[in-house]
Amino acid sequence: MRSLSIFSKKSTTVQTPTALAPMQDVTGLPFMKIIALRGPPDLFFTEFFRVHANSRLDDAILRSITENPSDKPVFAQMIGEDLDDLIRTAKDLQRYPIAGVDLNLGCPAPRVYRKNVGGGLLRVPAKVDEILKVLRENVACPLSVKMRFGFEDDRHFENLLEILANHNVDLVSIHARTVLGGYRSSPDYKYVKQATLYLGCPVLLNGDVQTYGDASSLMDWSEASGVMIGRAAIRNPWIFRQIRENSENREVFIPKLTDVFVYATELFEALSIPNSDDRKTVGRMKKFLNFVGLSVDPEGSFLYAMRRTRTTKEMFEVLERFLLDNRRQDFALKPYFGLTARPSCEV
Repeated sequence: MRSLSIFSKKSTTVQTPTALAPMQDVTGLPFMKIIALRGPPDLFFTEFFRVHANSRLDDAILRSITENPSDKPVFAQMIGEDLDDLIRTAKDLQRYPIAGVDLNLGCPAPRVYRKNVGGGLLRVPAKVDEILKVLRENVACPLSVKMRFGFEDDRHFENLLEILANHNVDLVSIHARTVLGGYRSSPDYKYVKQATLYLGCPVLLNGDVQTYGDASSLMDWSEASGVMIGRAAIRNPWIFRQIRENSENREVFIPKLTDVFVYATELFEALSIPNSDDRKTVGRMKKFLNFVGLSVDPEGSFLYAMRRTRTTKEMFEVLERFLLDNRRQDFALKPYFGLTARPSCEV
């Protein structure tokens, strides 16, 4: 169980285990490569494989497993609710070099939970029980679950913990918000602590871990086994390196704005598709830069200028003006107060 050895109490090499949260249309192979160059997490999770009657394993997502750019384990995530289709997909995935199979019980997108998958399943604990029963019977490698603590409140949380324990789930990642809370509600980490005390498996804390200091203090308070980071890793791809350095009492690397320019350039190259519409690439790039821009300048001038670009030339003029002209300035560890990312507004 290579993927879970990092949580061993006897481990002396990993003080604060980390994971990159699965994010649809983000955590594919190109982004994994970019993260790996800056200090990879201890665990990767794929974008979710959609599971339904006519589904087949997505080749692009499979590449993040078969062409893993680091030596770090990769969990393959599934989203769905039909038992036979989940069994079929789990068996197919186990033919590849995965660290484990992960079940998505937390996606907050309305188009997802309205189909009673992802976070929508948290409304029906009996269905979760059925799914985990058949997965436990058909998954020989580690079985993990990524979830929120409830759909609209915590009414089913204790029941869900009991279900997880009954089926001997090997790893649980808890985003400390409800599904309807999306990403803008304040995380409530007491549910992570409750899960840590109740379950006999490692628990990862997820939700608004912005800095290496956050990771350290939240792990101490919640007694979680490690931290899972999503959007903050888009903003700061060095965060896993920083957490590792801090936990090992080494000097923590603080990037300069020139480092951020290199990161943005690599992102653009990774997102570019030959012969594609320039505006589509710029639009996709903006989704990432909405997070990056939270730590560029306190006034939000970079965000304002970036959001108004339409072409590659315009975008790189903004990147050069704010990042290269101020190249020796530190990239802020935390988002500046009052700034808000709005990736879903970009086209």
